[in-house]
Amino acid sequence: MTRFTALLCTGFGGEPTTDVDDVIFGAFDEPGHRDRVPGLVELMNDPAEPELERFLACVALATWGEAAGYEAVIRAAENPRNTPWYDISLDRKFSVDSTFAQLANAVADGDLAQEKGTGPLRVEAARALVRLADRQYFEDGLGELFDNATLRALLDDIQEVVDRGVRSLAAGEKRRFDLPTQLVDLTGAVSVLDGPLGVDMALSVLDVSSSPRTLNHAVAVVARAGGPQARRFAEYLLAVGDEKVCAGVREALGRHRR
Repeated sequence: MTRFTALLCTGFGGEPTTDVDDVIFGAFDEPGHRDRVPGLVELMNDPAEPELERFLACVALATWGEAAGYEAVIRAAENPRNTPWYDISLDRKFSVDSTFAQLANAVADGDLAQEKGTGPLRVEAARALVRLADRQYFEDGLGELFDNATLRALLDDIQEVVDRGVRSLAAGEKRRFDLPTQLVDLTGAVSVLDGPLGVDMALSVLDVSSSPRTLNHAVAVVARAGGPQARRFAEYLLAVGDEKVCAGVREALGRHRR
């Protein structure tokens, strides 16, 4: 039995599994997962091991709220393309690296971090990932991953990365993924905490790039922001959006009225 099989392909009752997620998420109900942490740290840091196995060890450690996992995420964010597992997992839609999206999902699970006292380090790992949002792909969920307390701590970083992304779009820089939509997703997250700020940030993105997909994602800003500025933003989307966007806006406004 390989080290990887013992650590992530064997259930906590000793049963074999082909689904690593069974073990990773099974840890939430199994204190014995702590016994596997030293082995996972060794696996993650061993250059002789396959990159995929090292990556999955990192995902497990971050999901389990372990300091070593968060520290590895922070190191990876410092120089993404030099991460051993970069491009080991590719997004089907854009054919770009999806490892940072998976790490973001792992960091977003904060229950065990509270239990283990690693909450502040978890926030720093989330910050390191958010700061990459103008350069690395995070699928479609970045704006919905983190709880409000974490978002509040990252608000300045989100503003900075959106501003930087807008400047790169205005300069005509190209990305292999849909950067405008990813930035708008972040403004939707901001809208939960500060509706007017979220709307202003969304408009700054749409002023330089407004594809149908980006406009459709911008409907979330209307749903989350509320207030007069959100209604004005809704009017803007109704004026420029297609039928799908307009239907989403009307539904969001209807929920505000109830």
